Amino acid sequence: MAVFLLGIGAACCLGVGFVLQQRAAQRAPLADFLSFRLLLDLLRMPQWLLGIAAMVAGQVLGALALAHGQVSLVEPLTATNLLFAMGLSRWLSRQPLGFSGWSGVGLLALGVTSFIVAGRPSGGGVAAGPLRHWLLFGTVVGAAMLLTTLARRLRPTLEAAVLALAAGLLYGLQDALTRICGQLVTSEGVAPLPVHWQPYAVVAIGLTGLLLVQSAFETAPLRASLPSLTAAQPLAGIACGIGFLGDRLQVTTGALAWEVAGLAAIVAGIVLLGRHRCLPEGPSAQRPEEPAVGQRAGL
Repeated sequence: MAVFLLGIGAACCLGVGFVLQQRAAQRAPLADFLSFRLLLDLLRMPQWLLGIAAMVAGQVLGALALAHGQVSLVEPLTATNLLFAMGLSRWLSRQPLGFSGWSGVGLLALGVTSFIVAGRPSGGGVAAGPLRHWLLFGTVVGAAMLLTTLARRLRPTLEAAVLALAAGLLYGLQDALTRICGQLVTSEGVAPLPVHWQPYAVVAIGLTGLLLVQSAFETAPLRASLPSLTAAQPLAGIACGIGFLGDRLQVTTGALAWEVAGLAAIVAGIVLLGRHRCLPEGPSAQRPEEPAVGQRAGL
């Protein structure tokens, strides 16, 4: 029960934080796109700082959940952050949910329930050796880098979606590494933690993911970026949890069918909610859609 409460609390903080960050990022100068100068500009905006505080609180709660539960259990719970983002956006926009909104809510809730009940995520499996560990690590990081490079050649709406997808992959990997850090603290204590590489990777991946997310928020409406971010993170986290942390799921035919159906319902619900009109319109409401970054630079 503690893991469930921590996971839902993390989702609440993350959802609220994403909405506040996007409302501030849409006012940032486009010249700082994909540059760490963007974060320096945003540091001067109180609303963005409030959003970051909410996101940090969500990450702390998520880390506590990961310390007591498997990545494959925590990730579907934190994917419900879109429900809390929708709640805040609905209050800000005064828009009713309507059929599509409630359908998205239902699909997301049923998907999370189906995956957890059918899969019964648990630990205790054999952790991966160094080869599989680094192969999966490199695959996720490489995919994120490829998506970031591709995004720069797309129009702003697609650019934001692809950047958020890359950030979601990195955040899923970060969650798996956070779980490893928790295991190291449990087995060795806090003092030896700085001699391991995982804490530094968590910080580096977190900062890179933050830059990608803020660039996506700056470029296009929240509905363009939040669905791909919210969908990619649990999928990457579950893959990493099973791939190199030894997380285990039920693998009977019936259980696998319900797990796949649950993940499909989660993604479908996220897409439906992400396209809802109550999410902030973002920069496209104030300025026309511009060419992709490469075209803006004359490339």
